Amino acid sequence: MDYSLFFAKFWGWYLLIFFFILSVNPKRIKQVFNDLYDQKFLILTAFIAIVVGLLNIIFHNIWELSYKLIITLIGWTALFMGLALFSFPKRTISFLAVANIKLVQLIYTMLLLLGIYLLNTAYSIVLF
Repeated sequence: MDYSLFFAKFWGWYLLIFFFILSVNPKRIKQVFNDLYDQKFLILTAFIAIVVGLLNIIFHNIWELSYKLIITLIGWTALFMGLALFSFPKRTISFLAVANIKLVQLIYTMLLLLGIYLLNTAYSIVLF
């Protein structure tokens, strides 16, 4: 299986599911941010983000102007967010909280659109 199509399916479904979970239960995002102040949860979250980002980058580091670039950027973002949470937890949490409060609707919409785009690319649902 082509890694690009695999990651397009994986991240497409993940983003779509994440969007619907946050839409149905918006209190969950506040709970996650509150849990980031717990050091055990923070370290586990940072570790998972680093592992997911590294795996994404190792298997798919393609800088081509297509859907493949989106997949690569998701991997690099996960890696950098994990490293930032692990190295500078207080500063990163405060940045995430401010960005989330100001850009929550934009972020949700981007999750939905990116998920639909990646799934459409992977499954060729609508031909452009």
